[in-house]
Amino acid sequence: MTISDIQTKARNLVDADAISFTDANLLIEINNAYEEIAGDLIATSYEGWKFGDSNYTALPTGLFTLVNSQETYQLTGNGTTGIDTTTPLLNVIGVSIKDNNGIWKVLTPIHLAQDIFPDDPVEYFKTDGQPQYYEKREDFLILYPAPDNGVTVTLTSGLKVFFQRTADKFTAAQVTTGTKTPGFASPYHVLLSFKAALDYALTYKPERVPMIMNGIARLEKKMFAFYAQRSQDERKVITMRQISYK
Repeated sequence: MTISDIQTKARNLVDADAISFTDANLLIEINNAYEEIAGDLIATSYEGWKFGDSNYTALPTGLFTLVNSQETYQLTGNGTTGIDTTTPLLNVIGVSIKDNNGIWKVLTPIHLAQDIFPDDPVEYFKTDGQPQYYEKREDFLILYPAPDNGVTVTLTSGLKVFFQRTADKFTAAQVTTGTKTPGFASPYHVLLSFKAALDYALTYKPERVPMIMNGIARLEKKMFAFYAQRSQDERKVITMRQISYK
């Protein structure tokens, strides 16, 4: 469905028109629903083929220039600083560092609750060098050890972050054009119409709320089932889990 189709269906669900349910207000509701759907799909597709909005043309990979002796790097910041400045970053799924020979090395994620380091990791990495681990803390990545001055690492664009991002939301200009489609599986595009119509119905058409909520539940169930089985090309292998006897 195009954005024009989604708008028409949303208004039909609540017997509204462009005067009672303006383009501006409908766009807000559609984008809110779009981000909610993207977040839900990211949360439920944690294995196999991870969800990403198909409207993006670049991979969700950010590069950052390393700074000598600096261990902390902000992920998103205020829109002008951070690893990715154009798309809201939601989830980090991997980090790599480029060594002084231009070879990318995958870093190991850690957090303070782990017992890898009985003490603060800083105590083990007081000397700058090639980072081996990274910690995610709020809006920051912390590298251990801090990178050196280009001795073992490449500083320029030497930090790579693989991430998941929010939906590629619709703009007012795209509404005017009317041809853009959502970046998730097309059988469930109409879910945007149902979700966008819900808030309007709660205020102006309460008798329509049960019907709309039933439609949302039905579509979400089918959509999540679809995304749960997308990785059918991957053969499931049973492996032995190592048991620690500490």
